[in-house]
Amino acid sequence: MRLKDIAEHVGVSVTTVSRVIKDDPSRNVNADIKKKVWLAVKELGYTPNEHARQLVNATKVRVKRTKRIAWLASPGLADDNPYFSKIFKGISETFAKEGYTLELLTHSDLKDEAVFHRIIREKEVEGVLLVDAVEEGILQELKKLVPVVGVDFNYSDHSISTVDYDREEAVYKGMQHLVEKGHCQIGFIGGEINGELKSEKRFRGYRKALSEFGLKLNKDYVIDSGWCMNQAYTKTKSLLNRSEHDRPSGILCASDLLAIAGMRAAHELGLKIPEDIAFVGIDNNEMAQYVVPALTTISIPQYEMGAVAAKTLLNKIKDELQLELKTLLPSTLLIRQST
Repeated sequence: MRLKDIAEHVGVSVTTVSRVIKDDPSRNVNADIKKKVWLAVKELGYTPNEHARQLVNATKVRVKRTKRIAWLASPGLADDNPYFSKIFKGISETFAKEGYTLELLTHSDLKDEAVFHRIIREKEVEGVLLVDAVEEGILQELKKLVPVVGVDFNYSDHSISTVDYDREEAVYKGMQHLVEKGHCQIGFIGGEINGELKSEKRFRGYRKALSEFGLKLNKDYVIDSGWCMNQAYTKTKSLLNRSEHDRPSGILCASDLLAIAGMRAAHELGLKIPEDIAFVGIDNNEMAQYVVPALTTISIPQYEMGAVAAKTLLNKIKDELQLELKTLLPSTLLIRQST
């Protein structure tokens, strides 16, 4: 396949096709023409990079590895989010031991045909680690071109190898602990996934645990915080401001930060923790052990999730395994003063 074939297919000059594929900033090319060129590139299976040609014919040519991995995430996620920062540390340290470097891939990169072509189709990276969700069409195209592994809940229901923790099991451990402490009225603080709370796995685990322990679901005890600490705080304060018989005696929270916000609301209402209201979080966030009282939580092996995801991707790259693995890592109940 040559540039001339692409040019004839689109109806433009070879020079124009070359400018589009090289993403030449010195000359402007009409956006519609660019789109047609990239569509032709995909349809005709053009691989302009010599390294890419070698990869296509890997059985004949020994290819020098690029030792680069792309990971899809929102900019700043690894620095700003304490949960994902631990996952990223596991990812980066595992790849570093194998001599691999990481390149951040954003949603805008995937939608930019020139960038997508350079990084993915020309095989500038050997594999992709997905943290943020992507459109199904993009996901399927990625799978055809490079080994792909998903980390965390966004990909647990997709047809790719994934590494996650069992959210329903984690919630069950927290609920079992509250029940063993004598709590019969147990609330929940969480947030929506894909626009609805009922599909979120931790909430599903909460409902399942209520049923297994013979407890009724009281919709008034369920707080959808939108994953916002301030909403968790204000809505919990409103709930706990009721009479003793009209409020929960324990609350299972989908994250430690939501639990900490709820605990502040309880403090301001003069309620004693855990005598009047008990709290259980999920994460084992560093702050959980320093709040007063220290927060009982379900510890999630975030570093190990990142490390296992990296090793899974390396195995797919080295061995070209076709089997898609679903790996769920175990969680651990850490009992502290909040229960």
